[in-house]
Amino acid sequence: MKRKICVVITARPSYSRVRTVLAAINEHEKLDLQLVVCASALLDKYGSVVDVIRADGFQTIETVYNVVEGENLLSSVKTTALGMIELSGVFARLQPDVVLTIGDRYETIATAIAASYMNIPLAHIMGGEVSGNIDEKVRHAVTKLADIHFVATTKARERVIKMGENPAKVFATGCPSMDIVRLTLDAPSQKSELIDDHSGVGNLLKGRGDYIIIMQHPVTSEIEDGKEHIRKTYEAVKDLPIQIYWMWPNVDAGSDRISRTLRTIREKDDPPNIYFLKNLPSEEFIAFLDGAKCIIGNSSVAIREGSFIGVPAVNIGNRQIGRERGANVIDVGYDSAEIRKAVSDILSKERQGQRDTLYGDGHAGSRIARLLADEELTFEKRLFY
Repeated sequence: MKRKICVVITARPSYSRVRTVLAAINEHEKLDLQLVVCASALLDKYGSVVDVIRADGFQTIETVYNVVEGENLLSSVKTTALGMIELSGVFARLQPDVVLTIGDRYETIATAIAASYMNIPLAHIMGGEVSGNIDEKVRHAVTKLADIHFVATTKARERVIKMGENPAKVFATGCPSMDIVRLTLDAPSQKSELIDDHSGVGNLLKGRGDYIIIMQHPVTSEIEDGKEHIRKTYEAVKDLPIQIYWMWPNVDAGSDRISRTLRTIREKDDPPNIYFLKNLPSEEFIAFLDGAKCIIGNSSVAIREGSFIGVPAVNIGNRQIGRERGANVIDVGYDSAEIRKAVSDILSKERQGQRDTLYGDGHAGSRIARLLADEELTFEKRLFY
């Protein structure tokens, strides 16, 4: 009998980071994929992912609408609580052999708690990392709830083991999102006018040419300063003679402040060189990132996928503090002059584009599927300090 692997997708980055795992599970003769899509992955305002998932061929999907609107700390708690309630019903109906969860978002812990209290073995991708905010608390909490661990780096594996997890159940598979990066970069180049094919708002320079990308999300411990943070970044880049593509923030608490600030910039300032985007499919975004002169903000994409691609990254503030990074990253504070200098230094040089396999070699999906098929499953914990 095939093992039933229930994978829960909670947000747009989660899907891109697990897509090759889904494909490998689908193709494995010993595994049966059960796919659950919930939380912000279903919301159009953050770039609905469920349509992309279906277009990729994953048709059997359970949907769970559990987001409480508000984008603040209270709504995050309520969304998590509602997720636990709804997902427990889904798990009771599907009866999976394993639940697989990804990353460190607050919705992720709802998946982990529901599975754990139902005595369903829990597998976790991307544990053992450090980032210095609420995501780190969630990530480590999910690690302690999980029974099998698929981590991205050697240091992450060491951290998980130090937390008392069984070394025999902690596997340095690499991050599955690197699989998409590898496949995209190794494919024949298919350059196209990406932005013409996707809805967005703002201004595009004639001829465009070189461009930079901005991805700046809320910092949940610095919510009150979110507007100022965005303004600092805007002041740093607004006069740069280059096309800027500014991606919309994720659904974390504080995103409403950032969204309102971006709308104000768009409507009142109407910068001639900035175009705002909600979402791009994985391969298109990777090709888009590969073609950029640099990426600015505080997204882990700049550090993880960016290191594999070799695109220069200006990482702003504290959201990614402590996370392992490659040579592509320059760290700056919330200071317009400091941000502008870092970006200007990058733009004044030719891009090297050297790959760094810190977060994996691009073959994680198949490794994870094999382990899910062959590893002994248990939901009992023993200390290995």
